Order: sequence, then C-alpha cells, then structure tokens
Amino acid sequence: MNARTEPSEKGTSAIARPPLVRELLLVAGLFLVYKFGRQLATGHTGEALHNARRVWDLERTLHLPGEGSVQSVLLHSDTLVHIANTFYATVHFPATVAFLVWLYLRRPAHYVWARRVLATVTSAALVLPFVFPLAPPRMLAATGLVDTAKVYGPSVYGPPTSDHLSNQFAAMPSLHFGWALMVAIGLIVATRSRWRWLWLLHPLVTLTVIVGTANHYWLDAIVAAGMLGVTLALIHPPHRTETTAGRGRPRLAVEEPVLVGAGR
Repeated sequence: MNARTEPSEKGTSAIARPPLVRELLLVAGLFLVYKFGRQLATGHTGEALHNARRVWDLERTLHLPGEGSVQSVLLHSDTLVHIANTFYATVHFPATVAFLVWLYLRRPAHYVWARRVLATVTSAALVLPFVFPLAPPRMLAATGLVDTAKVYGPSVYGPPTSDHLSNQFAAMPSLHFGWALMVAIGLIVATRSRWRWLWLLHPLVTLTVIVGTANHYWLDAIVAAGMLGVTLALIHPPHRTETTAGRGRPRLAVEEPVLVGAGR
C-alpha cells in the first residue's frame, strides 16, 4: 500500500463590498462638503491676514525653514514652477478618488476604514476656519513670496472678493497634504509590496508643491498631519489577512490527510 498526504487548500471568504450606490453617494457627499462647506466661513479678511502674520512669526520663532527656500528652487525654471502649479490644481482630487476606487475594488475592508478616516479628518478640518481664518502666504506681503499660480499659471483661484467656489482664507489645515498623506498610509497598510513605502513620495511632493507655490505654510501641513494622526489612533485599520492585504507570502495550509495512490 502506497499512500501520502497532501495539504488541502482552505478557501477564504471574500469580504463583502459596501453597496456601490450608497458609497457613491457618501463619497460624493464627502467631496461636496469639502468643496462647498468652507463657503460658510468665507470673509474675515482682516482677521485672516492678522492670523497669517502670527503664523509666519511663530514659524520663525520655531526656526522652521523658510517657505521661500522651497519656492526659490521652483523659480529657477518656468517649466518647473508651471508643473508645480499644475500638480496643485489637478492632482489633489483625482488621486484621492483613484485611491478610494482601488480600495473599493481590491481591498473592501481597507476601503471602509480609509473612507471613515478621510470623512472624519475633512469634517474636523472644516471647523478650523470658523475659529482661525488664515490667509495663505501668497497673500501676506511680509513673506516676500510670489503667487506662482497668478504669475506663471495655471491658477485655480480668482480674486478673494469674487471667488465663490473656494474659501481662500482656510489655509489651515492643508487638506491637500492631509489627504495625500492618508493616500500613502492607506496604500502602505493595504499592500505588501516591498516597494510600497515609495507611496510616501506622494505627500512629500505635495508638501513641496503647496509650500513652494505659496499656498500653505509649513504649519498648515503639520496641523493636518496631527489631525490625521489623532484620527488614525481612533479609527484602526482592519487586521492584515490574505483577503484584506492582497496576495503576499502564502500562508501555511492546514494539512489534512488525503489518500493518494491506494496500493494495488
């Protein structure tokens, strides 16, 4: 009698995706809240400029590097500064949408986690302009910075007094940076590739762009990162499994005796 045992494959049940229509409505609502919610806090020009001076002075007190050092690098090339302005204007929303779509299709459990984190951070960020309106550094003459979008294009903002699509006095926190950092963290957590840490280049490039184009202070990004950190401490990602993290190193199969080749 000739017999041997072989491991039998144990299937894993797929995590159910949330209903598509409901998620489309939720995500669309998230973006609408971000886009139009800030309009409730428009105005306050004098207070926003006063706060801008306070933030600028605080950064100098903390010995943070000057935003001008980043902008001077971009200004060495008209092409480079135009690329930075284009990145600022076009990457923010599409990159975040692509991130959520990919998670929804490939990592449903991580999608629910990421959507909750983004919704919480965005909702909290919309409160801050009510209590601390802040003009961006491009509006503060004391910074000596150039409004690169206005000079080199493309620009997504009009004059603050006639801009009805955005609140330009809501510089803090920078959701450009906060969302970019969450995209990187989400992809690092949800995947197992040895190259996944390269996703950190996305928030790094975003930080360079928002500071170099004089749309944000360093502290805008620091506050956004802090808010995201608190949110991540409260909303934990799902446990890493073959289903939630994708195909990585094979798990040890449970061996069950299977009779193969019974003796003649």
